[in-house]
Amino acid sequence: MSFAAFSKDFSSNMFTSVENQFITKYLPQADGDAVRVYLYGLYLCQVSGDFDAQTCAKLLHLSEQKLLEIYAFWEECDLVRILSRSPLYVEYLPVNAAVGRPKSIRPEKYAAFNREFLQILQRAQKDFKPYEMQRILEFLENNPMEQQAFLLVAQYCAKKDGERLSCAHILNKATKLVREHKYTYEQVEADLADFHLREKELSRLYTLLGISKKPQENDYTYLEKWASLGMEDGAVIACAEFLGKGSLATLDSLVTELHEKNARTEHEAREYLARRKEEADTVFLVARKLGIKIGNPRTYCEEYAEKWLERGYDAESLSLLASLAMKLGYGFAEFDGMLEGLYSEGIVDEQSVRDYCSARDRQLRLLQKIQTSCGVIRKTQSALDMLGTWRSWNFSEPMILEAAKRASGATAPLPYMNKLLSEWKREGITSPEAIPDQTHLPSARKEVRSEAAVSADARTERERWYAARRRAALAHAEQAIAKANTDPAFSRAETAIKKGEIELAKAEVFAPDTLPDLQAKLEQAKIARKNALARLQLSEADFAPHYSCPKCSDTGFLPDGRMCDCYDKR
Repeated sequence: MSFAAFSKDFSSNMFTSVENQFITKYLPQADGDAVRVYLYGLYLCQVSGDFDAQTCAKLLHLSEQKLLEIYAFWEECDLVRILSRSPLYVEYLPVNAAVGRPKSIRPEKYAAFNREFLQILQRAQKDFKPYEMQRILEFLENNPMEQQAFLLVAQYCAKKDGERLSCAHILNKATKLVREHKYTYEQVEADLADFHLREKELSRLYTLLGISKKPQENDYTYLEKWASLGMEDGAVIACAEFLGKGSLATLDSLVTELHEKNARTEHEAREYLARRKEEADTVFLVARKLGIKIGNPRTYCEEYAEKWLERGYDAESLSLLASLAMKLGYGFAEFDGMLEGLYSEGIVDEQSVRDYCSARDRQLRLLQKIQTSCGVIRKTQSALDMLGTWRSWNFSEPMILEAAKRASGATAPLPYMNKLLSEWKREGITSPEAIPDQTHLPSARKEVRSEAAVSADARTERERWYAARRRAALAHAEQAIAKANTDPAFSRAETAIKKGEIELAKAEVFAPDTLPDLQAKLEQAKIARKNALARLQLSEADFAPHYSCPKCSDTGFLPDGRMCDCYDKR
């Protein structure tokens, strides 16, 4: 015995703790005397002093036999252990370790319940095994749910499942309600009424997404999640309409995205989705024009398309500019840089963009003519700007081409042309006829040439020769493409393939369920394109350049970096 103890005054001010599991699981199925005995005994466990069973029974207005019967009941529930019956000595056990011993179920207690439950099974044309009925009665014995409330759950499951009704489904649904502390008929009825409303909502989403199965129990967690995020039902429906096809997981990703963008009402959701579609279409349009294949457009939307559209560029303007950028070999980053420059110059509306693209196209054509005389010149923004500068000096195309002829032997043709044109501008020469035989430019003095200069001129001549051969090969391929594009069947198939590839890329991100159908349509378009080519007596090989030298593809260099010998054999 301990050398110290609480005084009676101290003990009277203490608290007796009762585990919540006792209140939720055991208290509802015990009568008042059993609860009083359990709680008073729990109190006695925490205070010191002698207190026998006779005194306890007298204090609680019970007989000693009744007290013993009550503790026997709690022993069956594994909440106490009777160590001695005479004299009575009881040991309390923790509630969280109690499992309860199997107790015999009185048939008369569930006679009415069994009749009504069997009627539900008959209407559903279902028959439960004896062990399944035993599980249901054990559930009612061990849980505080009313019998009529459980029958309501069974009716709901039978209506929902029909011939697929199972004991497990009924018990799972009832267990879920018990966990939510819904035991009475009124509580269960209210929950199931709300469940029916949500079932209609879920069925509508299934229809919009093209899902043919019936709503499943786990699918309702999505509705609960979206409601907890503050999303309006109309916003969720707008997302389902936007997707058209897919799964609830796909829909959940889109709804979560809207929540992150603070678009929770239906109006906000529809505005955001319309903008999102416009941005995605813009990304795919630009990517197709640039010759770039992309998967998920979201990153490109956030980094590029959103900014372009906010600045006022429409689809037609972006299409024209992207076509121009493709000729310059640009990617998304370079194209974005080009738009930055145009925006700073105020070139935004469609007409100004058309004028800009037309001017650049003329410059590109002029650059190609210059290449005929000077060899390969990179198509860069600075090269085009230089052509624009010469035009601003009021030099005509013949004058610029005359300068190109005279720069044919130069190592750096464009700087050399710039010197010539600058000299002619200073001297007021505006036509080729007015150009004197000799100029005062350093290039006119060719009597002293270094070995490096001679080597550079030879290299330029070599590049010009290969450039001419490549242009001839490309011209053959362009003629084949032009011939194919005049055929309506080929054009339709080509358009369908490009559209199908874009839709396929979108579906990989937004609607994976639609991939098989889209892939089938894409294959049909490819077959139609192949048939059209056969009718036109063309093949895919005709669309590729036929180079004169298969070893170097008319570049002058072999794959291993060595120079090709085809130039020496010319």
